[in-house]
Amino acid sequence: MNERRPVLPVILSGGFGTRLWPASRRRRPKQLLPLVDDRTLLRATAERVRGDEFLPPVVVCNADHALPIRRELEAAGVPGAELVLEPVARNTAPAVAAAACHVLGRGDDPLLLVLPADHVIADVAAFGEAVALAVPHAGRGHLMTFGARPTRPETGYGYIQVGEPLDGGPVRRIERFVEKPDRETAERFLAEGAYLWNSGMFLFGASRYLEELERFEPEIVAAVRRAVDRGTTVEGVALDPEAFAEAPSTSVDYAVMERTRSGAVVPFDAGWSDVGSWEALWELGPRDEHDNVLLGDVVALDTKGSYVRSGGRLVATVGLEDAVVVDTADAILVTTRDRAQDVKRLVDELAARRREEVETDGSEERPWGRFTTLARGPGFRVLRLWLVPGGKTSVKSHEHRSEYWIVIRGTARVRVGEVTRLLPPGESVFVPVGQLHRLENPDSRETLEVVEVDVGSYVGEDDIRRFIDAYGRAERRG
Repeated sequence: MNERRPVLPVILSGGFGTRLWPASRRRRPKQLLPLVDDRTLLRATAERVRGDEFLPPVVVCNADHALPIRRELEAAGVPGAELVLEPVARNTAPAVAAAACHVLGRGDDPLLLVLPADHVIADVAAFGEAVALAVPHAGRGHLMTFGARPTRPETGYGYIQVGEPLDGGPVRRIERFVEKPDRETAERFLAEGAYLWNSGMFLFGASRYLEELERFEPEIVAAVRRAVDRGTTVEGVALDPEAFAEAPSTSVDYAVMERTRSGAVVPFDAGWSDVGSWEALWELGPRDEHDNVLLGDVVALDTKGSYVRSGGRLVATVGLEDAVVVDTADAILVTTRDRAQDVKRLVDELAARRREEVETDGSEERPWGRFTTLARGPGFRVLRLWLVPGGKTSVKSHEHRSEYWIVIRGTARVRVGEVTRLLPPGESVFVPVGQLHRLENPDSRETLEVVEVDVGSYVGEDDIRRFIDAYGRAERRG
């Protein structure tokens, strides 16, 4: 086998990050949030594999997240990226198989560098060195994973027990995988030094992965191949929903890595974290002299060892210790750091009660930009809109509500009925019920910000009738 095959990053962006609720929601999960610095986790991951040593990435993601993911890849300066759109979540083994089938179908057989979109790696150079160590072994047919050297007795991670050195170098054979341990076991693992954190990152040949997956889980390969073959192709592939749903849901670890005889692990030190909980973000954050991470408009008195995050309004604490307080536009989480993993249970309970806060915080992505809900009540709704440079809404009308647009920043081009005009900051326009209208950002560089006030008997998003870029011809209703 060729040891120097090209490396194609496969970025997995299908998770929802429920342990980071209320910041992470199903429609805008944690990988699309700037939780550690001013970049989203997805953008940071894409930038990590930007360079001549990597091919343009394939991103496997939920079909509903395609629009914001494309924007993040553009912001990351990653040309040529392709998306594999999952109609349903089937875990990582089918997701990676879909990427492998897609690239093999176009005649390529690169090494796949599988990376979750929501991880943090502080030392990118050290990570690159670990990948370079893994490449020749993957080129010879090994299925490689990366094990972070543990720095504490962590109970929230799985572990890898290392075996003998592979070819006399730092790469080790895998002795066994271990599920998340209790505290006592984690302390023993740390003391023994023969265990690494299982990072969930992999490197292997596309055809080699499918070969091993077909040995152990042939149903996955058969279903995924049908899903790719029947899928539609536009800058990647949208998997066939019926076929992909037939794939058993399981992880790469369970399906292949724990069963193959060709597995090996690269130990690395790169400041890795899976950002799996608010406790993890406390570990990563800039802590003050009282061991607090305070983000946003926060005033903390007699507060120690806590993570307090404001979503915009003032958050004040007194006498807290080892606490987590997260404020967003529509929800507030209060817990303790040692119960941070239980936020998933809370989200499950909210979902059982059909709370919309599980799905969204009132923000939505659109081809023209995005909006967020500032306030709503019987008969009214207040939105804040951001239109990207050159962005414009469809020509539309509403049957049950009127609208006011107030320009906050930038200059808007508005069309109401047969009249089109430019609105500078501070000016507004009224759109009567049933009137055709469009909002547009004519600037090619700056984002347009607008506040919209909806008033009427019904202000839901489905009260809309769109038209094909000219008045009088209906495009669709709903």
